[in-house]
Amino acid sequence: MAVIPTFDEANLQAISDILGATDTGLTGSEIGRSLHECGFPDPLPQMTKRHRLYAALAEKQNSDRCANSILNFISHVMNPVRHVGSRDYFETERGKLNSVLAFSGLSLGEDGKLRAVTTARTLTQAEATASALRKALVERRVHADVLKFCRAELLVDNYFHAVFEAAKSVAEKLRQKTGLGSDGSQLVDEALGIGKAGCPRLAFNTLTTESERNEHSGLMNLIKGLFGAFRNTTAHAPKIHWNVTEQDALDILTTISLVHRRLDTAVRTHIP
Repeated sequence: MAVIPTFDEANLQAISDILGATDTGLTGSEIGRSLHECGFPDPLPQMTKRHRLYAALAEKQNSDRCANSILNFISHVMNPVRHVGSRDYFETERGKLNSVLAFSGLSLGEDGKLRAVTTARTLTQAEATASALRKALVERRVHADVLKFCRAELLVDNYFHAVFEAAKSVAEKLRQKTGLGSDGSQLVDEALGIGKAGCPRLAFNTLTTESERNEHSGLMNLIKGLFGAFRNTTAHAPKIHWNVTEQDALDILTTISLVHRRLDTAVRTHIP
């Protein structure tokens, strides 16, 4: 790798805040182990996680006079093999890191490797992309629960994160309306499956006619399809190339909007 210019204090602090966040960051033991494995000093092991990380990263960068070791550390802790079974966490943290790395002309890929990208000078570039997508969706009158996923930090890398998070929101609404704790296809089956009782926990209509039952089954299968195509696609793969274009994002998010509207009016039945 070519010599990478040093990160300024703000960039280092932002990276440390992400990787050392109280609730979602690395644990204290993970920080200590990763610093050791990457050959970093650990000058403040008793400090809070983000301050400990910042001190270690800053000391190493000052010693090296370049940011190469910092990037190696990020690739080390974000190696997808370390996050098997925690896809949601991996994608969320990767998105946060890319919102910072974009200002240095870098992007962390789904394979945990760093690549050169067009350097963002301000948040304006990412915000402009988010605003354009949001404007198009507003014109389509999409559901409010979808619009909140058109954030700049989700779109610094590509449209994948907006689609990924929006698909997750459908599962969350299913859980909220049914009290179930499962996920994916199992959640859809438990919440919407008619089953032996002849009645689902959550119904899109009265289910009194064949047309209504067909509509209910069709919407159920649509939700399963959304999970299978746009959420579970990357759930078990350490590396996948999936380029979501702006038009793809518009169409997918519009479909998710339809699902949210139908879930809003779905009725909880007597099935426990």
